[in-house]
This record gives sequence, C-alpha cells and structure tokens, in this order.
Amino acid sequence: MASALNPRHLPLRLALRPRLPLLPSTSSTTTTTTPPSCLPIPTSIRLPPRRHKSGPYGYTLAKTLVFSRFGEPRDVLSLHTHSISPALPDGAALLRALAAPVNPADVNTVQGTYGAKPAFERLLGTPEPAAVPGNEGCFEVVAIGGGAGGGGGLKKGDWVIPAQSGFGTFRTHALVEGAERKLIRVGGAKGREGLRAAQVATVSVNPCSAYRMLRDYVDLVDLSVQSFARGDGATGGAWFVQNGANSGVGRAAIQLGRLWGLRSINVVRERATPEETAALKRELAELGATVVVTESEFLDRSFADRLRDEWTRGGREPVMLGLNCVGGKSAAAMVKALSPRGCMVTYGGMSRQSFPFPTGQQIFKRLRFEGFWLSEWAKENPAAKRDTINEILELMREGKFKEAPLQEVEWNWDTEESVLKDTIQGTLEGFRPGKSIFVFKDT
Repeated sequence: MASALNPRHLPLRLALRPRLPLLPSTSSTTTTTTPPSCLPIPTSIRLPPRRHKSGPYGYTLAKTLVFSRFGEPRDVLSLHTHSISPALPDGAALLRALAAPVNPADVNTVQGTYGAKPAFERLLGTPEPAAVPGNEGCFEVVAIGGGAGGGGGLKKGDWVIPAQSGFGTFRTHALVEGAERKLIRVGGAKGREGLRAAQVATVSVNPCSAYRMLRDYVDLVDLSVQSFARGDGATGGAWFVQNGANSGVGRAAIQLGRLWGLRSINVVRERATPEETAALKRELAELGATVVVTESEFLDRSFADRLRDEWTRGGREPVMLGLNCVGGKSAAAMVKALSPRGCMVTYGGMSRQSFPFPTGQQIFKRLRFEGFWLSEWAKENPAAKRDTINEILELMREGKFKEAPLQEVEWNWDTEESVLKDTIQGTLEGFRPGKSIFVFKDT
C-alpha cells in the first residue's frame, strides 16, 4: 500500500531537488506519490551509459515484470524500470537476483486461477497498481540496512531465498523490509559453498513438496522397517505410486525415495516416439525409479495384474501412498492401484479434468484423500520449511540429489520484454526439455 511521503522515501526528483542540481531534461515529468525506496526513474535525469550498474547518486536501477490485471502472461505482463534508494530502512536488505525458475503456479497466478491472489499495489511506482509474479528464486545480498545483520544474521554476499510464496522473483533487484523474517539464508554455516545458483533457486518448491508429501501422510520408512522386521520375505522398502513422474516434484520424489530405501511406481506421458519414451524411462530409472510406466500402460486393464504379479509379490507388499498431480483418469487409476487404507495426496491438476471421488473405494478400501498446498504448509511450519530446504541443499552439496533439467533463459539489462513474456507463457505448453529458469547476468 502507498505510504505517506517522508524525507527518506520521496520520489527521486523531489528528494534530490534541495541538494543536487538536476540535469537538463528533454521531456517533462509528472509528480507522483510513489512510496518507499522503490521508485520510477524520473525522465528529468539523464542516466549514465552504464545505467544497469547504478543510477544517479547511488540509486540502484532495476527492472521488474509486473501485471495489473489477470490474463495470459503475453497479454498482461510488462517490464517496468524503477530505482531503489541507497538509504535502506532499518532491517531491510537490497538483493540482486541470480536465478528464478518459472513454475506452473507462477503462470496460474498471472492468469488469476491460482488459489492465492496477489495484492495489486503501487510500491514500485507503476502507473497502475501492480503485482510481481514469481515465487521461487536465488538472490545475493547487496546491502543491508541497520539491524538486518545483527546476531549472526544476514550479511553482504549471502545467498538467500524467499521464506514464503508470493515474493515476486521475476525482477533484477528487490528491496526487502523485515529481511530476517522474509528470507532464508542459504546453506547454514557452510553458506553457498559447493552450490550453484540454479540449484538453490529451484529447491524451495518442488523438492520441498516431494519431501513433505513422502514424510507427512504415510510413514513409509516405518512401514519398511516393520516389513523387514516381520521377516516375511520383503524384497525392498515400502511402495508409493505417482503420476507426473517426470515433473520437478516427481523427480525429487524418486531421488528422495531411493535415499530413504523406498520403491516407486512412476507414471509418465508417452513421448513422440517409442525411442524417446524408452529414453525417458531409462533416465528416471537412473535417478532411482523402481518401475516406470506410461499413462496408457497405467490405464490399461492389465495394470492391476502386473502390479500384483510383477512387483508386489502377489499383493503382499502394499502400495500405501499415491502422489497425484494430474487428476482425471490418471487419478482414478491411482485409486485402484492403492492398497486398503492407503492415502492419495493431490497437489496439482495438470489434465484439468475433474476427478469424482469413488464412493465404493472410500468405503470398502477405506482410502484417505488429502490435498497438499506448499504455500499454506510453509505458513504453518516456517521452521520446518527452513530445515527441509537446508537438508535438501546439503544433499545437493554432497552430490546425492540432482535438480530437474533446466532451460536457462538469460536476463540482462537489454533483454527484450517479449523474451521474458514468451518464456513464462510457454511453461504450460506441450513437452519441454526442462523447466525454464531466468539466469540473471549483467543487470
């Protein structure tokens, strides 16, 4: 929300007028009441040629993707240029973006179909109230205000990630007030050592979701221990089944399951050719997948027999957890694959097909249906989110966990707006060789 003007947070041309002469202008400007520290660039100041390094009198120049109404990204997003005052408020941190992935939820937020709606504000001096898309990213601390680094807290050069969703990561720089509360310092005592920005930028959504869903609904590790303790001939750890197994969450679940001694049945969409489908199956198997099947195999009537006879020793090894991000027919098939008293956790609906809860399965198999929304879980469990992220980062540092395939899109000062918009728009369109991620260079 806009705040009352004060000497520290005046629009740039007003703040400088009493003390510093303005350079000649070729165009006029209109007085605005832009609030704290993030300000539009006044046209009455001629910017230096290397404006991407710093603005006049120490102001940091930044570019941010914004939208003022819901719609398709290519239609409603625009690239807004503004400046950030060098006089940081107490407890604030100035950040420089290093990397920011584009997730389906980011697109849904712009479209207005996501569960949480952003607030449209004028904090960046936009012509209309606007919001900044992007929930996930890796930033470097450039400067801190008084009180933002005491007691072993943040310091210049630290890498940080947003503590909550809705941060707005599609920007070159950010001013964060209450930084200690809103940011997670990367890597604990080891900091960023042994980590890459792309790894850090992609840790807080997909891997974190996979970790919590595998741990919080069915204690699969305990089931594994009990099975081996009974001495009934178990050939491996407890089973779980998931669709969308090639997604970021799916790949994370495969790897975490392998590390925890679990076995997984993974469902993927067929690729354009049998050779491409076979290559994908091999790739997931190398990550640790026990079984990989296509959607057509999963939906075929013979799947129940294969599950019983080929993988679960005649059904003696139950499948107690299902992770569903597709919905529709795939979700219905997952219900049939679950063992009595199993649990299906839904965290997405990529098929956009409805899924009727099957009455018979609920009654006679006593199945449990849960929904997982990382944003709400993180609000309720901030300490657990920090611990989860740091544990996964340590696995990355040790080379035990790989991030999902990425398509890097360079974002520098001269990157065209259309490139950024097309990258976001294309996130939900067809098969992609990897998740799109903005990698910030000369900004």
